[in-house]
Amino acid sequence: MSLLITGGTGYIASHTVVELLNLNKDIVIVDNLSNSSTLVLDRITQITGKTVTFIEADICDEAALNRIFEQHSIEAVIHFAGLKAVGESNEIPLAYYQNNVAGSVTLFRVMAQHNVKNLVFSSSATVYGENNPAPLVETMPTSATNPYGQTKLMVEHILQDLAKSDDTWSIACLRYFNPIGAHETGLIGENPNGIPNNLLPYVAQVAVGRLPQLQVFGDDYDTVDGTGVRDYIHVVDLAVGHVKALENLSKISGCQPINIGTGNGTSVLEIVNAFKEISGQDIPYAIVPRRAGDIATVYADASVANELLGWQASRDINAMITDTWRWQSENPNGFE
Repeated sequence: MSLLITGGTGYIASHTVVELLNLNKDIVIVDNLSNSSTLVLDRITQITGKTVTFIEADICDEAALNRIFEQHSIEAVIHFAGLKAVGESNEIPLAYYQNNVAGSVTLFRVMAQHNVKNLVFSSSATVYGENNPAPLVETMPTSATNPYGQTKLMVEHILQDLAKSDDTWSIACLRYFNPIGAHETGLIGENPNGIPNNLLPYVAQVAVGRLPQLQVFGDDYDTVDGTGVRDYIHVVDLAVGHVKALENLSKISGCQPINIGTGNGTSVLEIVNAFKEISGQDIPYAIVPRRAGDIATVYADASVANELLGWQASRDINAMITDTWRWQSENPNGFE
């Protein structure tokens, strides 16, 4: 039996594939390569000594998905595939709804047709919106402030309705907080197209000279140093969270949202200063106005993940930054 990993050559997915291969799982990856490279497959093999079955296809292509399920004995799906840039989602919302929502519906329909009803979905803490106080708990009201967040929330609603209609589904919706870091080998890491949307790859690219300076959005929040506080989690801890979710799907009847975070907050300037110390590089930055919709402090209550999955984060900020710097300094241009 095989595991189907959609978007499997992406940042979080590739680290999850490594963890699964280390457990001798048989992996089938489907990816349209819109924001990733097949070069990551060679790196995965270097790390694990194992190979995966790779199929270049789009999750919106129902015929292609049906062929995959007909040709492979799929027992469960981890669904990573999706566009993920908040700013871009405001500019091209239809592409986000088409890919993230319509593509997901297509995938779930094909899964149902082939009686594969075990699913781990890549959701996001963005579904908590702006009005919930930290720590964020799975039972809090959900909302979204941009098309990207809306797509994650819509897919969660679709999965909840699907599970209510058919109680043979077991679905874990993993609400990620802020994944950073890279594999300790330095062979795989975050490799965004164009200007990074997230803090750590931006800082890392400033450190290697690809970008001139970091923009810090606001220094007047009610936080330790005025900059925004977020729950940063090592990508390998996050990958292990997916493994634990898969292993414990039998405990889940229906659709279960699960926070995957450390439960701790770190400010932007704390990240910048730690990166300077660990890398030995200067990180020039400029304070610019706050972004609309940004809030002061966001971090998880991760007790459900601990109690239900037996999972908790184990790597600290220094490890996250050390691994980020190793990846970026050894691969200044990413996989190219």
